[in-house]
Amino acid sequence: MTVGTLAHSKPKPVNISEVVQKARNTFNSGITRPLDWRKKQLKSLLKMYEENKNAMIDALVKDLRRSKTEAILLEVDYLINDLSNTLNNFDEWTKPEQPPKGIVNVLDDVVIYNDPYGVVLVVGAWNYPLQLLLLPMAGAIAAGNVVIVKPSELAVATSQFIAETLPKYLDNDAVLIIEGGPEEMTELLKHKLDYIFYTGGTNVGKIVYAAATKHLTPVTLELGGKSPVYIDNTVDMEVTVKRVLWGKFINVGQTCIAPDYILCSKEVQDKFVEISKNVLKEWYGEDPQKSPDLCRIINNRHFSRLQALVDASKDKIAVGGRYDAQDRFVAPTIVKNVTTSDKIMEDEIFGPILPIVPVENAYEAIQFINSREKPLVLYVFSTNKEVTKKLVENTSSGGMCVNDTVMQMGVDTLPFGGVGNSGIGAYHGKKSFDTFTHKKSCLVRNFAAIGEKLASGRYPPYSDGKLKLISTLMKKRQAPSFTYLPHFIAFALGVGLSYGIFAWQKVASEEL
Repeated sequence: MTVGTLAHSKPKPVNISEVVQKARNTFNSGITRPLDWRKKQLKSLLKMYEENKNAMIDALVKDLRRSKTEAILLEVDYLINDLSNTLNNFDEWTKPEQPPKGIVNVLDDVVIYNDPYGVVLVVGAWNYPLQLLLLPMAGAIAAGNVVIVKPSELAVATSQFIAETLPKYLDNDAVLIIEGGPEEMTELLKHKLDYIFYTGGTNVGKIVYAAATKHLTPVTLELGGKSPVYIDNTVDMEVTVKRVLWGKFINVGQTCIAPDYILCSKEVQDKFVEISKNVLKEWYGEDPQKSPDLCRIINNRHFSRLQALVDASKDKIAVGGRYDAQDRFVAPTIVKNVTTSDKIMEDEIFGPILPIVPVENAYEAIQFINSREKPLVLYVFSTNKEVTKKLVENTSSGGMCVNDTVMQMGVDTLPFGGVGNSGIGAYHGKKSFDTFTHKKSCLVRNFAAIGEKLASGRYPPYSDGKLKLISTLMKKRQAPSFTYLPHFIAFALGVGLSYGIFAWQKVASEEL
């Protein structure tokens, strides 16, 4: 199937100032704060997912020639499962928190309220155009915000689907959609917003961050970078190759957490390459271009960038290397004996090209990783716990996964986000709710006489006696540990029960 030009009417011009003001008015009206309203919106969103599965899959086919399996697993079902988890835990997440309190506040209420920020902007990305927009949007709605969503203009069919479908299910005053490209984005960033959630490249992320600082607007930046894979010689190489290649070639490498390059010894490199040839043939056949399971590059500009990387690496290509400009097809490609000076090591690849950089050992791998910008993910393949520990403790990355790739995204209790150049902030699961929530601390005092008496030492005229009293009340003390309390209770109950049985037996024997 050849990827063609998508028929799509240009989005209607919108007055962005009016959209932002409408969002502000809606939030100020208070309609997004009630928990029942939020639940209703989230349930309507879930209904949208369930009723429009085929339309979502079709949009992904048009934009990326995404296979049905990848469309369902990586976007449609992923969204459904995340939202179901949010609804299942919604009542617990939204409860005010009651943290521990010291003796000086023993008569008071100490509470942390979950406050919405206000007007939130969520900017999606083209590589997973549904998931990366709608998942954070759901978190923002759950937290009680008004949301302005901007789909990626590069994923044309998906943007159209969102613009046409979302308003049929959600409150149009509280969830607003702005389609468009850099011009609309630039205009949006001129306005005061209460939170910005951006997914995309590091260069644009810096522009978003700079714009946000003008209004002191908090941000989450989900960016990317060159995520390394370290492989040693202790692993099951057949399984390792499959797990690395799958993580690399889903969505034909257009995944922010895809393995970007491999660090391993030359011995491991040779084994990896040989096994890869068989695995890729098994997965995609003799001619990968004919496989229905390989996506296509999003547009001509990105194809040309990847073509240039393949051409620059042609002397080191061990597997693949083919491409077709008309079809925007790039075959799964492995490049061996790569050095830091090679063009392919300059920037995040974001395509189906996997370079291998030979290193002698884990120590050298750590040095290599730490000499570059902090990656979004670090993958480690080893059965040696000491090696894994060294890489965990001596590197910095947004996240890690040991002995697999990408699968960490399926654990909703693991926050996902970058560090340094790979991003700021995190989301997924409860962290999505927390990201769009301001934790408002509150101390509630009463007028009880004893409390006022104890606190009266703060009032002038000051004296050493008053100071001593206040210092004593405020002094931090080691709280008693209750770690072994259950064991002690069990022991005490056992002793008591044994004594009771012994006493009963004694009384019974005396009566006889």
